[in-house]
This record gives sequence, C-alpha cells and structure tokens, in this order.
Amino acid sequence: MCEDCGCMEGNERAYFASRDGHDHDHGHTHVHRAGEIHIHIHIDRDAHVHVHAGGEAPAHTHTHPHAHTHSHSHEHDEHSHIHDHSDTHDHGHSHDHGHSHDHGHSHEHTHEHGHTHDHVHSHDHAHAPLPSQARRTKTIALETSVLAQNDVLATKNRQWLKEKGVVAINLISSPGSGKTYLLEKTLDALQGKIPCAVITGDMQTDNDARRMMGKGAPVVQIETRSACHLSAQQIEEQLEPVVSGGAKLLFIENVGNLVCPAAFDLGELQKIALVSVVEGEDKPVKYPVLFHGASATLLTKTDLLPHLDVDIENYKKSVLKVQPGAQIISLSAKSGEGMEEWLRYLEKLVDGI
Repeated sequence: MCEDCGCMEGNERAYFASRDGHDHDHGHTHVHRAGEIHIHIHIDRDAHVHVHAGGEAPAHTHTHPHAHTHSHSHEHDEHSHIHDHSDTHDHGHSHDHGHSHDHGHSHEHTHEHGHTHDHVHSHDHAHAPLPSQARRTKTIALETSVLAQNDVLATKNRQWLKEKGVVAINLISSPGSGKTYLLEKTLDALQGKIPCAVITGDMQTDNDARRMMGKGAPVVQIETRSACHLSAQQIEEQLEPVVSGGAKLLFIENVGNLVCPAAFDLGELQKIALVSVVEGEDKPVKYPVLFHGASATLLTKTDLLPHLDVDIENYKKSVLKVQPGAQIISLSAKSGEGMEEWLRYLEKLVDGI
C-alpha cells in the first residue's frame, strides 16, 4: 500500500533526503514470463514521463542497454555434446527529453530443446507486481504523480483557509493514543471562546464524529475505506461545508497511523504529533518522519505514569533527537493535567492569523 499510494516516496522526501542530504532509490524486481507485457511508468523530478515496455511486443519510448548471455545444451543418441555459447549483446536506444539516462536490464536465457525463456528484469524503483488474471499483465508505478497531485490540492486548501482566516491543524498518531478524547475535551473547553470545526478520518464507522457531536462545533466524518491516510482532495471536498459557520480553528483528526499520514500535506498550518506514555519511549526515533515534521508533540495519558515503568523524560529526549525545535506538551485529557498549556498553544495559533 505504501508504494501504491505514494507515502513511501513522500516520507523519504519529507525526512531522509532533506535531513541526510542524499537521494534514494527504490529497488524493484520484476519477473516476466513468456507472453506477458510489462509496463513501467517513471515520472522523474523534472516531470518527464518515461514508459518502459517489455515482453512479446516491445515498445520502448526509449531503450536500454541489454546484456544477454546464452547457454545451449544439445543431447544426441549415442553421445552427448554440450555447446556453451556466451554472447554479450548491447542494444542501445536513444531518446531526447532534454536529458539522458540509462536503465540496465539483465536477461538470462536458458535454451533446451523446448526453448523455454525466463526473463528477469531488475529496475531501480520498488513496487511489487500487481496480480492479474489476464494473460498479459501491466504494472504501473505512479507514486510521484500521486504526491504531485496531492501537493497541488494541499496548496489550494492552504490558500483557501488563509483567505477565510481559518487555522487548520492535522492531528496524527497511532490508534489509541487519545486523539478523539482529547478533541472532546478541547471542544468543551473552547466553546464560547474560539469557533471550531472538525474533520475526522477513519477507515470505517462514524464513531468518532458521533462522540464529538453536541460540543459546539460542526463535525464531518470521512470514511477512507482501505486508505491508510486522509488526502488533500478529501479535505478540499469538506472544507466549505464544515467551516461555513464561521470556524476559526479546524481540527483534522487523521487516520490512526504513524507512517502514511505524515507523507501527505493536507493544507494544514501545522502537523501535531501525539504519542501516549504507554507506547514506548523510543517511538519518536522509530517513526522519525512524523515527529520531525510536527511543530508540536503531545505526550498523552500522563495520568497513567504512576502505573508504568517508563520515564517521560526519555520520551522528550526521543522527540528532540528528530526535531530539536519541537514544542512538547505533556498532558492528560482525563485528569486535566497539561490542558491549560495545550489550550494556550491553540489560542496563540488563532491569534497569529
């Protein structure tokens, strides 16, 4: 799923490449059987589209050097002769996109009397071949275009929110960290102070939306079905109806997931990461993309600390390892500890628009 929806590309772009100062490769291995056609679409950083096709009907928009090694074994009635032929052929193809690059394919052919051919292609962009019931299969990798389209819509959302004077924050955490309960208490505390609205995402059910009803804020539930994150398009479709009542603070409660939501810009002003004290002191360094990109990290469920063998200072150290400038707020929505600091943080965001 990560490769299909683009979040692997997005996470590496958001953290590893920018932080470590190097690019990255995706390694794919594709196996092509006789009678199959494989199509690989690669969109590079300069927005050039490259299509590679292999199989029965090779149709290359550009071609690649191919190295072939042939071994032939022949067996005769009274004696046997084995002839080994080792040939290397380079087939050069050229195309002009204003730049040049090579894709190397390695083919190994073993010929017996039935001449069965197995073709093994090695590509540098990872995704698993999609299953197909057809005799000819086509696999299309479009991670980069998915992210590009999402970023365009996210920019549109951000501009629209700015024009309306609405602050949007994207709450991201693993399932069970207390996002919904925190939002319930936050909406209660802000009634009559800051007009709020909520967009909440889950794969199924409207349970979270129903929990937040009646707390002075319009709430919209997005069911993502099998998707592991909200997208900018889903947010765009709900923005106008949910903030039409004059909301100044929009909470986006993302799908419970520490990986995929971090890769997708929704047009929010800030990402807020949550991690509960029961999840492990090293969670931020295990999932650095989210905590690196979050302006603030909330350490939730602190009322449980007396019952746990954990040190909250280690949580804070883990956060600061991946985001030295992060604001860290320790709180318990149940006991109320730390809620004042959290509410002040939100009030400053709204006052700053």
